[in-house]
Amino acid sequence: MDCIILGIETGGDNCSVVLSKGDEIIALKENAGREHSKYLSVFIDDIINDTGLSYEDIDAVAVSKGPGSYTGLRIGVATAKGICYGTGKPLIAINSLLSLTSVCHNVLAPESQLLYCPLIDARRLEVYTAMFDASLRQLSDTEAMIISENSFAEILSVQKICFFGSGANKCKMIITNPNAIFVDIENSASGLVRPAVEAFNNRQFEDVVYFEPFYLKDFVVTVRKK
Repeated sequence: MDCIILGIETGGDNCSVVLSKGDEIIALKENAGREHSKYLSVFIDDIINDTGLSYEDIDAVAVSKGPGSYTGLRIGVATAKGICYGTGKPLIAINSLLSLTSVCHNVLAPESQLLYCPLIDARRLEVYTAMFDASLRQLSDTEAMIISENSFAEILSVQKICFFGSGANKCKMIITNPNAIFVDIENSASGLVRPAVEAFNNRQFEDVVYFEPFYLKDFVVTVRKK
C-alpha cells in the first residue's frame, strides 16, 4: 500500500507543504515571502482538511533539514517534530539540496549526461551546494562555497552542469562557461516526495527527540535593511 507522507519545506523563501500518496502529489500549498511562522500551520491544516484526511492517516512526516535559512529550518523542523510527537508517526529528514534537485527533475526532463548543481543562497558570494547526477545520486559533499569565475571550471571544461536555486542568479554573472546552464527553480515541498518515499521504504527515520536541523554554518545575526 502506498504511504501517505506530509512534507514540510521552509529552508528557503517559500513556505511549502505537500501531501503525497506514494509518488503522487495529492495536495500542495505554498507561499513566497519568508513568513513561515505565519503560514506553515495554516497550510498544513488546510491540505489535511481539503483532502478529507486526518493526521492519523499520515504514515510519516518529511521535512527539509537544511542547509538553508536558519530561522526557516527551525520553524519547519519544530513543526514536523511536534506533529510526530502528537501522532506517533516517524520523522524523515531530507537534505535541502536533494529536495531542490528533485524539484528540478520534476520540472525538466532529466538528461543522463547532465550534472545538477543546486545553489542555496548564503551571504555575499557564498552558496550552499553539492553535485548530483540524473538519478539524484549525490556526487560531492554538501558544502558552503564562495563562488568565483573558477568555480566548477574543471568539470565545466568537459561536461554541462545545470545550476538552479536561490543562489543561481548571483552566480550567473560570475560563471560564464558555455557549459553552465542556469534554470529558474526555487525550493518547494514537492521535491521532498520522491526522496521521502525512498527513505520511508528503507525505514530511514530520525530520532524525534534529538534531531536538529543541518545548518552547515553557525548562525550570524544580521541587521534587516530598511
